[in-house]
Amino acid sequence: MKKYLFIPLILCVLFLTPCMLIAQITERPRPVEWDQLVEGGRFKDRLLPMPKGKLSSDTWGAKGVLPRYVDNGIEDRIRSYWGGKIILGSDKLYHLYVAGWLESSAKGHAEWPNSIVYHTVSDNSIGPFVVKDTIGKGHNPEVFRIKDGRYVIYIIDGYYISNSLNGPWELKHFDFEKRDRPIIEGLSNLTFAQREDGSYLMVCRGGGVWISKTGISAYNQITDRRVYPNVKGEFEDPVVWRDNVQYHLIVNDWLGRIAFYQRSKDGVNWVTDPGEAYTIGVAKHEDGQVEDWYKFERIKVLQDNYGRAIQANFAVIDTSKADDKASDRHSSKNISVPLNPGVLLTMLNKEMPTAKTKVISVKIAAEKGFNPQIDVDVKSLRFGASTEVNFGRGSKVLSVVKSNKDLIVNFDAKGSGITKEEFAPKLIGKSTAGKLLYGYTRVPWLNYNEAILSARKPVFSSENNKTKLKIEVENFGQVVSKKSVLEVTCLVGNEKKTLGIAAVPVLQPYGKTEVSLLTDQVFEKGKEYAFSVTVSTNNTKVSLFEFKAVPVK
Repeated sequence: MKKYLFIPLILCVLFLTPCMLIAQITERPRPVEWDQLVEGGRFKDRLLPMPKGKLSSDTWGAKGVLPRYVDNGIEDRIRSYWGGKIILGSDKLYHLYVAGWLESSAKGHAEWPNSIVYHTVSDNSIGPFVVKDTIGKGHNPEVFRIKDGRYVIYIIDGYYISNSLNGPWELKHFDFEKRDRPIIEGLSNLTFAQREDGSYLMVCRGGGVWISKTGISAYNQITDRRVYPNVKGEFEDPVVWRDNVQYHLIVNDWLGRIAFYQRSKDGVNWVTDPGEAYTIGVAKHEDGQVEDWYKFERIKVLQDNYGRAIQANFAVIDTSKADDKASDRHSSKNISVPLNPGVLLTMLNKEMPTAKTKVISVKIAAEKGFNPQIDVDVKSLRFGASTEVNFGRGSKVLSVVKSNKDLIVNFDAKGSGITKEEFAPKLIGKSTAGKLLYGYTRVPWLNYNEAILSARKPVFSSENNKTKLKIEVENFGQVVSKKSVLEVTCLVGNEKKTLGIAAVPVLQPYGKTEVSLLTDQVFEKGKEYAFSVTVSTNNTKVSLFEFKAVPVK
């Protein structure tokens, strides 16, 4: 089932109707305002040149991918590889779990439904990775570690689990509780991010957000619509991760060969940044040579100790999938592209800037290989809301102060663009070597770990000539909720009517309750109505669930 429902986002982009399905390409026009983005405004700007390796033309591939670094990622003439994610083991080796099939398969690339998950290893994150053993059947693998120390490899329609990265692996299946919500485009291409308490947030291919208390316990759907950008696109390959500041999400429009970058405070409510997350042509060498792969898909990221993305891995193919035949000169592989991780920032102002605020102070932390006191081109810095900084605006530097090994930068508060909706102000500038310098920071006046209250559909019944509604409310947050209020409305004819309001008690993390309402509203037997259930805390809407139901059958 395919169903598109949209949420307000910072972009409003009109794209052309998809065409050229056979060629798997259509050109997507970019918004005019993207032309005004400065370096660092796009996620794509964080992709760095591929490290030097074994440059060779004596291998498979179309002209555009020759010569290339054949020791980057994983490739050989035995198998075609697709997707895959890297995890660093306690053995100091990098473990890449990647899907693959025999290059000699009669169906060529169309053999992918019968792919095998291979366990490959390397002594560095770039490669070459070599096959160590076979896990079993599966596609689109994504590996992660759960709170009890076990490892999970997600595959379409299941997962493998083991106490060790080296196995043995047991095949199991997730439980999914859709909670009265539509499953958007099915449950495939799942991607996972661990939350602070060890629970997991998952985004499915269609853009629905799900939460599991342990990572292998049932996944509960929180959203009733996709969280992707409000634009036309054939979306797949989401990848989600969390760092020390915020959640990140990249999703790919496979038909338009363009990907979008999104950010979130809680993993449920997202904003979309302008500019491409990645496109074709991002596999560059230090000398500027481009490995011109036909498609970049299945992006995964390798994270550092702060959760920052330090490397992107892509599935790439040198021609259209339909043109990749058995034992021919075409194939696919996994490639590694380093990422600029950004700098570590701390905002020192304790209160949100107002018109009276004169100075915004930000600390840039020193870390291995980076000394902000000598490596930062101070005059180049801009700080503030992404909507300002990404376009070269934002606050300018007034002064700097050395603080131990760190650097405190005092910005003129004017022009920061920071509002109560801004949860991660951004810094963009240059290093003294002329390289991109950027970073995000949390703001001290916001709570980044709040309750996530979510209601289900009411159960309707008759009581004393009135209609009774019983509504289950759950807290999928990691902290205790505050007293809240639930309101149910219904569209009767062209009029939106409030059926009732009820108090929602304090709920423990992953706790639930049931609230009841009585309404005098008369419903026609067998007629479907449009309802909405809103939960508010401190007069702020924290969740909205919209659905249709037949109250009287």
